[in-house]
Amino acid sequence: MIILGIDPGSTRIGYGVIDAGRELRLIAYGVIEISRKKVRSDNPFGTSGNDLAGLLRKASTELAQLIATYHPEKAGIEKLYFAKNVKTGIEVAQARGVLIGELARHNLPIEEFTPSEIKSAVTGYGNADKKSVAKMVAKLLRIESVKGYDDASDALAVAITTSQKRVWG
Repeated sequence: MIILGIDPGSTRIGYGVIDAGRELRLIAYGVIEISRKKVRSDNPFGTSGNDLAGLLRKASTELAQLIATYHPEKAGIEKLYFAKNVKTGIEVAQARGVLIGELARHNLPIEEFTPSEIKSAVTGYGNADKKSVAKMVAKLLRIESVKGYDDASDALAVAITTSQKRVWG
């Protein structure tokens, strides 16, 4: 079963794709950058290239491209648990909503997990730090390490947790 894991964010969205057959196998991982500095809007009403609609459209379009490329059968996404900065929390929630909408548009079954559920599933400890999560993700996928931003290793952890959900029920 091909599983897509997503770690939503306001400027970076981590993704991880695994094959959860008899053994877990890495297919791909990375980050969708939706930085305000890089997005240009084609909005005919003349709003700036920094508008939220343009950012969210880019996130949706890039997720659709990932789905078309890897053909996942199931997706997992991290739940928003809190935000120290309310503005950032709202932006992450908006991006998360767009991502869930895109997954639903492709009729993908979606599992949602809290950060502590993901950490517990991958490391056995719900308060593990990001370094421990990345290390266990690499070990479970039998790779040397996960390169790049933590968002990518977090997304792979979501995919791994989703694969375990198949076993738990």
